[in-house]
Parts: sequence; structure tokens; C-alpha cells
Amino acid sequence: MPNIKPISDLRNYSDVLRDVSVGAPVFLTKNGRGRYAIIDMQDYERTRATLKLMGELAKGKKSGEEKGWLSSSDVRAHFRAKANEE
Repeated sequence: MPNIKPISDLRNYSDVLRDVSVGAPVFLTKNGRGRYAIIDMQDYERTRATLKLMGELAKGKKSGEEKGWLSSSDVRAHFRAKANEE
């Protein structure tokens, strides 16, 4: 169940922050509507990494659609050649 608090609870911010944990953000409302979320740093870093990965995957998909896709044997040959260089 989501932890929802009015923004006025930030007057006692240590109580609000105590309720924040990994996988359990605190959602703050302003005038009865959801406005802010306070999340644990681990969740924040995981979200940033996910967004970065999704961006890279989108670039790869676009490149494949524009320039053509590589076969699995081409990819294997590329990595074998890289491994032999080292």
C-alpha cells in the first residue's frame, strides 16, 4: 500500500524520511493531489540506470532499423576477433 502524506508533514521532515525505504517511497500531496515522491537513493540510482539502458537500447533499435541488423554469427565473429586481439 503506498505511503501518502500531505506536504505539510514535511514540517517534521525526519518523521517523513524515516518512512522512506528501498522499494517504499513516500508520496506527498499538495492540495489533495499527488505532487512529489521521496525515494531511497538506491531506488533513484536503479531508476537512472534503467533509463540509461532503455536509451541505449532505443539507439540500438534505431540503428538496426536504419543500417540493418547483424546476424548472430556476425556478432559472435566480432567478439571472437576482439578476444583474439587481447
